[in-house]
Amino acid sequence: MANGRKDKATAAWIRCGLKEIRPLHFLFLALAGAINACGVTVFLYPVRLYDSGISGLSMFLDQLTPPYLTMPLFLVLLNIPVFLIGLKKQGLAFTIYSLFVVGTYSLTAHFIMNALAIDVALVSPLAGSDLLLCALFGGVLSGVGSGLTIRFGGAIDGIDVLSVIFAKRIGISLGTFVMIFNTVLYTVSGIVIRSWILPLYSIVAYYAGSKTVDFIVEGFNRAKCAMIVTTKADAICAAISDRFGAGGTIVNAVGGFSREDKEIIYFIVNHFQINKLKELVQSIDGNAFISLQDVTDIIRNPGGEKG
Repeated sequence: MANGRKDKATAAWIRCGLKEIRPLHFLFLALAGAINACGVTVFLYPVRLYDSGISGLSMFLDQLTPPYLTMPLFLVLLNIPVFLIGLKKQGLAFTIYSLFVVGTYSLTAHFIMNALAIDVALVSPLAGSDLLLCALFGGVLSGVGSGLTIRFGGAIDGIDVLSVIFAKRIGISLGTFVMIFNTVLYTVSGIVIRSWILPLYSIVAYYAGSKTVDFIVEGFNRAKCAMIVTTKADAICAAISDRFGAGGTIVNAVGGFSREDKEIIYFIVNHFQINKLKELVQSIDGNAFISLQDVTDIIRNPGGEKG
């Protein structure tokens, strides 16, 4: 009886996961895997720089093992078990997306390294042996691939899943876990190859990649959330509406020290509007307090009430 309930629950979980899958996402995930493979194999791999996470570990192991144990093979062997371990926590759709993009990444990397009429064994076919150019362009392309993958519901590297599984258990943030993993990887590689030049340039590639991921996932033009504490909310809201063509949301508040009744206006602006907003608020209420915070996603309900 218990097994029957468990089987039904599992079947329902699978059906729910499959419903979340969007066929169009596979097109963008394939593009993401191909872009990531180009960045790694054309810029990083030829000059022995390392990517981040399990991808970087695969490149390192490729250098230490026999020729038949290649980087694309390690990508599959190391990533697939990690994604399967994280299946229950991350969900079926996420796991399927991730396995697909890792497979695309691995196959594209294998194709570039073995089938194309370009030599990526010694130097980059585009940047030569210039380590800085290879680190920057390899990192950026890798970041574009990773960012697109995250945008469309997956992960191109099992390090993201490992961070979710272990970071909380050892009491650190996800970003800190990834940083520690990469620090250990680059340190070990420096000791093994008896040189710190390549690991240090790999840090440049990692930084360029992480910043590119932020841009792809969060957007190039991030909005700002303005929280305006004032006693003249009606006048400021009217001026905001007239100046920017949008309304703010008013929340009642009480001053923590003065105990005076105040109001907080919640308003979204882009970076072009920040100075105009400051001038407008100060012209109405010189004592107003303005706090600005980054906003990465704005989700609107077309049928909902407008603020």
